[in-house]
Amino acid sequence: MRKAIVNGDIFLGNSFYNDKVLVLENDRILDIVSTKELDTLYPNVEKIDAQNSYVVPGFIDLQINGCGGVLFNDDISVETIETMSKTNLKYGCTSFTPTLITTTDENMLKALELMENIDKNKYGVLGLHIEGPYLSVEKKGIHNEKFIRKADSQMIDRIIKSGKDNVKILTLAPERNDKTVINKLSKAGINVALGHTNGTYEEIKEKEHYGIRLATHLYNGMSSFTHRSPGAVGAIFDSDIHAGIIVDGFHSHFSAIKSAIKIMGHRLYLVTDAVSPVGTDMEYFYFEGKKVYYKDGKCFGEDGTLGGSALTMDVGVKNLVKHCDITLEEAIRMATLYPAEAIKIDDEFGKLQPGYYADIVFLDKHLNLKKVIFKGQEV
Repeated sequence: MRKAIVNGDIFLGNSFYNDKVLVLENDRILDIVSTKELDTLYPNVEKIDAQNSYVVPGFIDLQINGCGGVLFNDDISVETIETMSKTNLKYGCTSFTPTLITTTDENMLKALELMENIDKNKYGVLGLHIEGPYLSVEKKGIHNEKFIRKADSQMIDRIIKSGKDNVKILTLAPERNDKTVINKLSKAGINVALGHTNGTYEEIKEKEHYGIRLATHLYNGMSSFTHRSPGAVGAIFDSDIHAGIIVDGFHSHFSAIKSAIKIMGHRLYLVTDAVSPVGTDMEYFYFEGKKVYYKDGKCFGEDGTLGGSALTMDVGVKNLVKHCDITLEEAIRMATLYPAEAIKIDDEFGKLQPGYYADIVFLDKHLNLKKVIFKGQEV
């Protein structure tokens, strides 16, 4: 059955168009036509009235630990993925990488097997983001130190065997791991991200050329920038590395986010780093054995360390526009096109173009979520 989205401001990458119509067929976008042409070209199409909403691509979250009362590390199962998917859709996130933080080899193997055996497309899952355990103890954040270790060849080979369709991102500390590990993962098509790293500018630049493509939550869990010691932040700025950033007002000051946007442009994308309280009234939860509290929008451990966020993608877009002095168009790209480009899936995701997945979000003029279409179906 073909459907047409009418009476909307359609975002086509650079601008919004109020004289265009999106035609959908099954789970894909079939065509973009002018309003005047629709009835001639597609006379029997079912019409979806956008009611003057902004019509934009579905949001893509490349770092999400949990939501809807569940945490991926706690219960590595189809049921957890289903809950995360349903919760994400409430906030306009149609594609995501369930994120497994530092844990045991047993849990890592369980997560790989899950990805290999579920219908990822059904849930909007792009593959795993494995964040750790090959990290820096000094920059561990909320990660459990007892599980942090150097990469071993057996597990790296198992990750590579699982493949780039099942593992989209692996975050590690470059200074703690051999260049051959980075190179093997990169050559297998797995996006290597630097993160939770205490590496110097020089250490990171030395390893970058072996295949570091991404950086995990810019500014957080990494050696900071000073004019004499640029650290990991400086290495990211002075590179082609793409980076996620958490725009909740707790993880980074909005002025620091504005600076990163100016420096990095299309290499910077929005992530939530969300945890289980999203979409619930939970007051605390446990993250790999550590108690994390949720209060006034902030997630923090008993020592005050941030433990993920309660951010959602739709609120992230609002925050970018409200606090970071960027256009709505750029904020939308940071939630859609730029993450798709970062993990090289921008041939099917991140745009409203013929042939792309029909993952579509409707926002009113105050940027409140009005409707979500997931793989061609209204949610």
